[in-house]
Amino acid sequence: MDKERFIWKTRPLAAAENIVTCGNVRVTVLTDCLLRIEYSDTGVFEDRASQTVFYRDFAPCTYKTTKNEAWLTVETAALQLCCRTDVPFSSDTLAVALKTEPASSWHYGDVPETLGGTTKTLDSVNDGIPLGDGLCSRLGYALLDDSSTMLLGEDGWVVPRPAGTVDFYFFGYGFDYRGCIADYYRLTGIPPMLPAYALGNWWSRYYAYTQDEYEALISRFEQEDIPFSVAVVDMDWHTVDIPEDKKPPCSDFEKQCGLREGWTGYTWNEKLFPDYKGFLKFLHEHHEKVALNLHPAGGVCPHEAQYPAMAKAMDIDPQTKERVRCDILSPRFMASYFDILHHPYEEDGVDFWWMDWQQGTDYRWVHEANAPGEYADERERLDPLWMLNHLHILDISRNGKRPMFFSRYSGPGSQRYPIGFSGDTVASWDALKFQPYFTATASNIGYGWWSHDIGGHAGYTDPELITRWIQLGVFSPILRVHSGQSDFLCKEPWNFPGEYRPVVERSLRLRYRLFPYLYTMNYRCHRKLMPLVEPMYYAYPKCDEAYRVPTQFMFGSELMIAPVTAPRDRRSGLAETEVWLPKGDWFDMANGLHYAAADTHRRIRNFRPIDGYPVFAKAGAIVPMMIRPPHEHRCMPAEHLEILVFPGADNAFTLYEDEGEGFAYEKGVFAETLLTLDWQSQKSVFTVHPAKGDLSVIPQKRQYTIRLRGFHRNTAAAVTVNGVPQNADTHYDKSTNTLTVEIAAAVTDEICVELTAASLMHDNADWRERCEQILLLANTYVGDKHKAMEILQHTDVTVHEQVMMLCAQLPSEYVTTLALREMLTLTEDEYENWHM
Repeated sequence: MDKERFIWKTRPLAAAENIVTCGNVRVTVLTDCLLRIEYSDTGVFEDRASQTVFYRDFAPCTYKTTKNEAWLTVETAALQLCCRTDVPFSSDTLAVALKTEPASSWHYGDVPETLGGTTKTLDSVNDGIPLGDGLCSRLGYALLDDSSTMLLGEDGWVVPRPAGTVDFYFFGYGFDYRGCIADYYRLTGIPPMLPAYALGNWWSRYYAYTQDEYEALISRFEQEDIPFSVAVVDMDWHTVDIPEDKKPPCSDFEKQCGLREGWTGYTWNEKLFPDYKGFLKFLHEHHEKVALNLHPAGGVCPHEAQYPAMAKAMDIDPQTKERVRCDILSPRFMASYFDILHHPYEEDGVDFWWMDWQQGTDYRWVHEANAPGEYADERERLDPLWMLNHLHILDISRNGKRPMFFSRYSGPGSQRYPIGFSGDTVASWDALKFQPYFTATASNIGYGWWSHDIGGHAGYTDPELITRWIQLGVFSPILRVHSGQSDFLCKEPWNFPGEYRPVVERSLRLRYRLFPYLYTMNYRCHRKLMPLVEPMYYAYPKCDEAYRVPTQFMFGSELMIAPVTAPRDRRSGLAETEVWLPKGDWFDMANGLHYAAADTHRRIRNFRPIDGYPVFAKAGAIVPMMIRPPHEHRCMPAEHLEILVFPGADNAFTLYEDEGEGFAYEKGVFAETLLTLDWQSQKSVFTVHPAKGDLSVIPQKRQYTIRLRGFHRNTAAAVTVNGVPQNADTHYDKSTNTLTVEIAAAVTDEICVELTAASLMHDNADWRERCEQILLLANTYVGDKHKAMEILQHTDVTVHEQVMMLCAQLPSEYVTTLALREMLTLTEDEYENWHM
């Protein structure tokens, strides 16, 4: 066995000049805001990597120390630590104070209230659960206790910690939440670059598909031009019904530990998949990556095709039919686990694996002779999930593939092991409401790549609920449409009734159109250490309102999402969402409507029909997208770019592109294209700068569709390529308030679009047409609709008076009236002065 195959290349040694040792205490200054604080009964300290912390090799820091008898003071630009070094830590012997805002102080034993982190699973969770702690807190500090994790030995395997030690990290970043998470990544592991296909649409269902059924499903997706990039096959890919004469002995103890026969499996079910190699080939020919479901806790049983080889590898006589137990503490077993059970299937075409369930939080049953609470090996306390995640990521990337393993969260540091599976989600409005909060809050512990059961695993079959969930999925880290076995849980778009089907189809196509933006954000996460989804308080940490919109979040650098998490009002046909608009200009991504919070932040009540979703672009936003050729399902650099540009501020966006797989990008095999908006209210210039880098990874010529959304209808555009005027195709779409410019050019050319108008920003002059659309949708008396439109024509009354007149005219149409008010007050500060 290769002795290095399970060794992660960690860098656990801190710079010697960052370490202060005094008596039984050691303090390591990692940054001005990050301290490692240790106590040891013996005065011997630990320098090996732990399950959580891999990298302590931060640059040398500037700090001051003072030693006064048994007391030690360490002072950085941001923190002051004071501790006694000859006794164990207590509230009287260890304290840390923040020198900057919010100037909090902490004493050992205090448990800081954080803004939350995440948890392992949402199995059967309907209306939310408490989350673990994160590293962001309004107190300005948080703790990461590493005292109880195991260490990594020279062979890469876990070893117990010495007794009598305390080992934790003090994060004192004040309100710099982004800086806090970035340094947490540097300490515990930077999120890897996801392969491009991960950012497309995934299909998964707990259903016993036959080979013909699954192939027909993929073909139907292609016929309908509904793009999917990942095909997930649940546990019925393998045999689940074990013949009686092939069942191994199963002790009562194993049953008590949750061992379920048939859930673990490694032999293809030939009744369902008579030609599994042909099936995998078919999926690849149709540009689908393949993931198979795993439940490894049951080990390898005699009915498996691989049993003789596994038994021999573990010195078991196959004639005994003894179970080959899943012993994650054995390097020998784990080497065979990969070499015999997984690698042959990967050679056949399996691209990555889905670790569905582990049946327990330890593997004590591997040594069942132990009494409850006793362990033959202290390492048996280890949660098997962590070890499986850790080893699978090492193994899947052995041949140059990017790390990709679909599994549950296994504690701090899990961002090293993408992608997260949040479990069997309940299909309910309460569960939908909890999900965006859950996803955004996970960024507080650096866990940014969650994949949820979009639409729910089981529960209600309300088509409006599922449609809203898929709309949210477009703006989630991973969009994986999933459902359970029931025939009533089908989520194929063609099974949605009436108005819902086109919305679902457009949403899935929109996800693909967003690929250039998503992939750039993937790179941003890896290089700039910023999660794709961020809570609103990351950008506005000193604003109380940012903490009061738990479901609202930033989606990358340009977009803000306020999810719809409640059903529509049946009379108006509109769903309501409360939106917090930070100070400045914001634009509806779909139609360019201009929302303003001129002097201060403001809250609005936002209303959307089923085909609308509250996605707001910041002032000056630049969102690169792509226009796919029909039936093209691959996530890759496109020949036809669609670029959304919004007015209101200077901005720059660097589009990042590479091969989508492998690590050549680390050697410079990638291309970047700078997109800029130089904004002035009457004359602005949008520029597509020449691409730089390795241009072999992108098309040499491109068609550019530049959509200047939210710009005034009278905007004029003059286009040049390398300074030479062009006769570009331009047209204005009043329904989306968009000036479109079409131009073809080489990627090495510079394209400039000069925009001029008396006022370039959309003036919302179409608000009456928007109001008419609201009234058309409303299920109310036609005469009242006409009277409402008459009121809206009044120009001699204030907005407040108009709304009061509408309330009197439409007393039973509360939501419709509120929706009309939204159109009347898109940029009105008057809205803040009264309430309904």
